[in-house]
Amino acid sequence: MQAAELPLAGVVVLDFSQFLAGPVAALRLADLGARVIKIERPVTGEIGRTLAFAGRWADEDTVSFHAMNRNKEAVVADLKDPGELEQVKSLVARADVLIHNFRPGVMERLGLDYASARALNPGLVYAAASGYGADGPWASRPGQDLLAQSVSGLTWVNGGDRPVTVGLSLADHLLSCHLAEGVTALLVRKLRTGRGGLIETSLLEGMLDLQSTVLTAHLNNPRAPSAPDRRPVPRDALTPGRLYATADGHLAIAPTSLTHLLQALTHQPVPSQATSPLEGAPGVLVSDGHGRDESWVAERLLTGGTAYWLEVLGGFGIECAPLRTLDELIVSPEFAAIAMTQTVERPPAGPGGESLRLTTTRSPIRIDGAVLHNYRAAPRLGAQGRLRDGADPLAEAREGRGGTGRGRQ
Repeated sequence: MQAAELPLAGVVVLDFSQFLAGPVAALRLADLGARVIKIERPVTGEIGRTLAFAGRWADEDTVSFHAMNRNKEAVVADLKDPGELEQVKSLVARADVLIHNFRPGVMERLGLDYASARALNPGLVYAAASGYGADGPWASRPGQDLLAQSVSGLTWVNGGDRPVTVGLSLADHLLSCHLAEGVTALLVRKLRTGRGGLIETSLLEGMLDLQSTVLTAHLNNPRAPSAPDRRPVPRDALTPGRLYATADGHLAIAPTSLTHLLQALTHQPVPSQATSPLEGAPGVLVSDGHGRDESWVAERLLTGGTAYWLEVLGGFGIECAPLRTLDELIVSPEFAAIAMTQTVERPPAGPGGESLRLTTTRSPIRIDGAVLHNYRAAPRLGAQGRLRDGADPLAEAREGRGGTGRGRQ
């Protein structure tokens, strides 16, 4: 698909955000065709350039920065310098979207809060992300993924006597989805009415939305939870399945009734009246009245390998899958079929230098059957210049030679 055919082609996004949630939200918009311009501090740039996962770097920036900032431009501006701040405000007046994830109060001190930005550009779509919302006792606290998971109740969802966190930046990535969703919704409204608007969301709100079914069940459960069991739902409810060890690996089994699972594990024929593994199953893996419960199932699965049980359980209509490491995943036929990777390139820093080629993921979205590829790696700090030195990435838009020309209404 050509760049001009993408749904957000011509939309200009100013990305003031740092590290993960905001930059990934802007990346999602870039994948859909928006022109994203990072606004970064001099010398060091945003913190994501130097804060590395597992200490991995590529061409002076972290690999994680490359993953979150491909297909963007970058200009340098010192927001504490009055002259450069005025130049930034000039960009705001001509942009379509502004994204930031500063703590509440920072943009107000700079004169770049929503009210001030709207005065410059009534058509601006303004997206603000925070840790715990703009109001409340934790409004001024910095947002951090692990902390958001911890205070949201998510760490106790799996039950047991010890909390468990997700080993990914789950809160940040969900927040990026909500930000991008809000931006695209307001861009649609802007097409209808000419008005911009304000989007606000937080890590905590994203975590609570993720747990909407669990939280709703808990809020409407008349039984008080027992002291040693902090799980928000009783174990006699339908659970989201379990992971089991096999003789040579591990297996995930989707929700099913104990009766149906026991039939499969003991190779008993399926009754003709059975239409679904879940039919007539008020609970999952409790007991069959003969001492065969979840512990028995776990022991039984250890008697065969993963491939064997996949075939057996599949034959009984029980949904299951192997547990894979990343090394196993990337050589699997399923991974090859969806072609989830792409190679991006960053040009040399100067004459005689070498370009950087990096394999990363692509957008998970297809539009009209087309996979959304882009091959421009994350920009170097100030790749499009510094405002103090006369850089103006929106000069063409201002002069009517390109860009959207739709920032101010």
